[in-house]
Amino acid sequence: MKIAVMADSTSYIPKDLREKYDIHIVPLSVVFDTESYQEDIDITTEDFYEKLRDSKELPTTSQPSVGAFVDLYTVLANDNYDAVITVHLSSKISGTYQAALSAGEMVEGLDVYAFDSELSALPQGTFAIEAAKMAQQGDLTAEEIINRLNKLKENMKAYFMVDDLTNLQRGGRLSGAQALVGSLLKIKPILHFVDGEIVPFEKIRTRKKAVNKIMGMLEDDVKKGSVEKVIFIHGNDEPSALELEAKFKEAHPEIETAISYFGPVIGTHLGQDSIGVSWYHKY
Repeated sequence: MKIAVMADSTSYIPKDLREKYDIHIVPLSVVFDTESYQEDIDITTEDFYEKLRDSKELPTTSQPSVGAFVDLYTVLANDNYDAVITVHLSSKISGTYQAALSAGEMVEGLDVYAFDSELSALPQGTFAIEAAKMAQQGDLTAEEIINRLNKLKENMKAYFMVDDLTNLQRGGRLSGAQALVGSLLKIKPILHFVDGEIVPFEKIRTRKKAVNKIMGMLEDDVKKGSVEKVIFIHGNDEPSALELEAKFKEAHPEIETAISYFGPVIGTHLGQDSIGVSWYHKY
C-alpha cells in the first residue's frame, strides 16, 4: 500500500523534515483587515509578528477550503497513492479536520484517513512526522499507522503560557470570564488541551513561576525514565526557548530536544511572548 502523509500548516514542521519524509502541507491563512495571507507561503512568521505589533485590530484566521483538500487529494490519487493520512490541529478550535474529512468523500481512488491531533503547533506536527516515518517503512497499513498515532496521543503532553489572554478571548478560543479574571488578577495561567479544547491548567501569578511549574512537571516525568523528546515552543521569543532548552540539556543531555515556534495562525490567538513545552513518552 502506497500511503501519503499530509498536515496543515499549523503543524510548523521544519522544511528539512517535510522534504525528508515527503509530508504534504495544506495552508491555513491569517487575515489583516481584508488582506489574506497563507502562512509560510504569503507571509513569514517574522513578518507576521511585525504586522501584529503594528496592527490596531486583531487579525483573524481562516481554515483551508474543502476545495483545497480536494485539489491535493486529486494530485495524490493521480500519483498512484492508495491512501493518505492527514493530520490536523484540534477540531475543537478549527474546522480544518472536518474540511479534510468532507473532501475525502469527494475524491475517488484514494482512501482518506483524517487524524485529529487534539493539539496544535509542532506537537501536532510530531504525529505527521511519525506517520511519515511509518509510511516509508512500507510494511504497515493506514489503519495500523492511525492506531500507533492514537497510542502516541495518549503519551503526549503539552502546556503553554500566554503573556496576555486577550487574543485567546477575542478569538473565541477561551471564555470571556476566564480572560476577565486573568486581566484583573494579572495572572499568567498555564493552559493545556483537554479533549481538544484549550482550558486553564493552573493560575500562576508570574511568568517565571508559570514556566518553572511547567518545567517541574517535565522533570517529574523525566524521573520516571520515560520521556523520549521535549519540544520548546515560542511566540517570537526564541531566546527564552533556547534558554529553557539549554538548562534542560545540561541536566539531561541524553534526551532529544527541539526548538519550534507559534506561527501566524496560532500566534494570532496566543500572541507575542507565549511559551510552550511539550514532551512525549516512549510507547
